[in-house]
Amino acid sequence: MNSPLLTPYRSTALHLPNRTAMAPMTRARADDTTGVPTPIMTEYYTQRAAAGLIVSEGIWPHPLGKGGPGVPGLTESAHVEGWRRLTRAVHAAGGRIFAQLWHVGRVSHPDLLGGEQPVAPSAVAISHGQIFTAAGPKDYVAPRELSAAETAETVRSHATAARNAIDAGFDGVEINGAYGYLIAQFLSDNANLRTDGYSDRVRFAIEVVEAVAATIGADRTGLRISPGNPLLDIVESDPAPRYHRLLDALDGMGLAYLHVVQSGKYAALEDLRPRWNGTVVATCDSPEPGGREQAERALRAGLADVYAFGRLFLANPDLPQRIASDAPLNPMRTTGMYGGGAEGYVDYPRLSDGAGRGRTGVSPAR
Repeated sequence: MNSPLLTPYRSTALHLPNRTAMAPMTRARADDTTGVPTPIMTEYYTQRAAAGLIVSEGIWPHPLGKGGPGVPGLTESAHVEGWRRLTRAVHAAGGRIFAQLWHVGRVSHPDLLGGEQPVAPSAVAISHGQIFTAAGPKDYVAPRELSAAETAETVRSHATAARNAIDAGFDGVEINGAYGYLIAQFLSDNANLRTDGYSDRVRFAIEVVEAVAATIGADRTGLRISPGNPLLDIVESDPAPRYHRLLDALDGMGLAYLHVVQSGKYAALEDLRPRWNGTVVATCDSPEPGGREQAERALRAGLADVYAFGRLFLANPDLPQRIASDAPLNPMRTTGMYGGGAEGYVDYPRLSDGAGRGRTGVSPAR
């Protein structure tokens, strides 16, 4: 039986040769001082150009949005030039690539921000865990509450970064509203304690999406959400009504897609798919990488139009080809996950190398 993952997908906004997308994954190979993409990043993304759609690693749209060493930016002309070299190479290899705009909010540290305090909807710190800095892991600090004027500036910075992304040759942008970062902080019960207009927890997300869509076009704008995900000390006690309101506000805009991360107890895909008339990209967040069977079930059930893989694409640059030929999958290695050079980044074997079969001991991509 042919896999639905290999079927072309066409919508008003997207013309994809297959429904196997590469999810955004932080790899921390940009120049840490400037935020400019490095040549090895071009090699990494070009290797994965067979994906129906690539969504880049998170890119900070504002200097206070950086969440780790080696995370790239998209605020200056040097960033645009660096990304332009990368997107040209991906397009030359036949790929399509969206830039993910990723403002981390309180999930940062002064060491990452030139001594500045992280910002957030409210001055509420993450209660446990540490963040990685160039000097090693450090405790989270209490963020500074964004003023109303600063919140408006942050909205505008997303729009400016989106324009930079298009100037850099990206096919569109995905706004990160997931995983406990700034937009998810505004959406949450415990990180957003505001009493002004942003006490309406969906307002900031709507404003960011509207600003980006007005700048580059709704058909080049996607939004990623992870309803009910508790990472980074986020509490959403009753996600459904909140995300219903968010989707109701955005559904008629004609966005390129809604990217739903299924995680936690709330059955987000099943609940939200009927409320969204456009394209849905799905990802399943679980301890083990989401596999082919799970993705095919979601596509066949109509819960998603495109399925995004993270760790499987990290280790298998030619994932669509491996699915097509039932080839074994490379196992993901822990070395080289964040930062460093080629090891664990661009050295995973491909079938075309003649080294991809029979060496992994991992079951085929079924």
